[in-house]
Amino acid sequence: MLDFTKPFYPLLLSAVKGDPETAHRQLLKTLHKIETSRNSAWANLAIKQLEKSFVVNDSRLQQSLWGSNFNNPLGLAPGFDKDATAAGIWSSLGFGFAELGAVTLHSQPGNPRPRMFRLPEDKAALNRMGANNLGAAVMADTLKQTWQRKPRTIPIGINLCKSKIADLETAAADYVGSFNYLQDLADYFVINVSSPNTPGLRSLQTGEQLEPILSGLQQANINNRPILVKISPDLEWQDIKDIINLATEYNLSGVIATNTTTRRDGLKSDILKETGKKLKDEAGGISGLPVKERSTEIIRFIYRETNGKLPIVGVGGIFTARDAWEKIIAGASLLQTYTGWIYQGPWMVKEILLGVLDKLEQSGLENINDAVGIEHKRSGV
Repeated sequence: MLDFTKPFYPLLLSAVKGDPETAHRQLLKTLHKIETSRNSAWANLAIKQLEKSFVVNDSRLQQSLWGSNFNNPLGLAPGFDKDATAAGIWSSLGFGFAELGAVTLHSQPGNPRPRMFRLPEDKAALNRMGANNLGAAVMADTLKQTWQRKPRTIPIGINLCKSKIADLETAAADYVGSFNYLQDLADYFVINVSSPNTPGLRSLQTGEQLEPILSGLQQANINNRPILVKISPDLEWQDIKDIINLATEYNLSGVIATNTTTRRDGLKSDILKETGKKLKDEAGGISGLPVKERSTEIIRFIYRETNGKLPIVGVGGIFTARDAWEKIIAGASLLQTYTGWIYQGPWMVKEILLGVLDKLEQSGLENINDAVGIEHKRSGV
């Protein structure tokens, strides 16, 4: 029998050699071809093989949030499928949901290459992609075609970012413009004000700058789509409190913790072979293992500050079932992975989900809902 997992081999190799962005594009191209040919015999066989290899079906992993049913808590983080190229196939790779983007109202090429780097010694990645994407209108057309071929079987989110050409004063209108194109085509939306790769974007995390964006999106939200905000791991605790207060005031549906970090302390990597420069002098955000502990700390903080009433999506440094479990018991209802999936391979999703099921059994818990924030309940906090 043909091995339809072979398209993933270039992605795995890119973690240690070669150009990761090229491998990334090759994989998306392969997945797109399979998805758009799903009515053919070979593509149908490929999809079945993928599902056999990567999907875990167990009712203990299921939960309902924001009116959507999640078969499991592990989703694909944004940044991988920026233009919804493979939106219709992520469920076949075992993900419980997928977040597309980041997408901007205006198409933009992003920063000059090279702009994506693997840091194998740290199990990390450095990216300064600059939100390269084809724009919200193109994504909308792509999703319409995708859902016509086959309605979505897992919740789909869209990560909204500010166009580089939009100044901070017009940021709200820029986010709303993207949202208007896409609000009928996804299940939830994320306000990305925390990427370090769009100049000035992180300043929008302050209450004064964030408020008009939240207000504009909620006014445009005629279908009552869940809207979440994604925050940086580099924020101070008071800044996070301020965002929580705004999220409550504007009835946001949750917080995603966290984006990449601009910090460079504690890294083993020194010189980037692609540029010959010291890592500390390279621009961009670090993802992967170096973000793991900080992300979990912030999840724990948000859960405690909101008494568990504001759903949290935990992302940052998830490589194993233990990593996933730590974020769940700290307060994350859902999880996302990107860097870990690249390093560990697509088999990671199944391994983590089976490991989480083992953790549930060992803890005497019936399902994933019982595990969310359990460390707070057991400690009496």
